[in-house]
Amino acid sequence: QVQLVASGGGLVQAGGSLRLSCAASGRIFSNYAMGWFRQPPGKEREFVAAIRWRGGSTYYADSVKGRFTISRDNTKNTVYLQMNRLKPEDTAVYYCAADPIASMSPAPNEYTYWGQGTQVTVSS
Repeated sequence: QVQLVASGGGLVQAGGSLRLSCAASGRIFSNYAMGWFRQPPGKEREFVAAIRWRGGSTYYADSVKGRFTISRDNTKNTVYLQMNRLKPEDTAVYYCAADPIASMSPAPNEYTYWGQGTQVTVSS
C-alpha cells in the first residue's frame, strides 16, 4: 500500500510562485512514476506533469510547460511541483498520484494511488 500526502497550496497573486510537495510512504518502488493533476472548479481532473522515480524523465501538459517544474528527491520519497508565473486559470485542487507501471500517461485512471489534494488559488 502507498500513502501520498500533498501540501504547499495556498493563495497567491497572478505572476507569483508556489511549490507543492508530495510525500510518499509505504511500498513505493523505484520503477514507479509520480504525477500531478489538478481539478479546477466545476471541471474534470486534468494532467499537469509526471516524473519517473528512476531516471527522472519528465512530461508536462502544454498549459504548464515552461512555467512548472516537477522534480523528486529519492532520499525523502518526495515529489515537488514548482509553479512559477501563476495565472488565475491555474486555480484548482492539485493532487499527486502514483503509477506503479510508470506509463507517464496523462490519463488519471492509469494512476493507482492518490493523495488528498491541496488547494491553489491564484488571484488576478
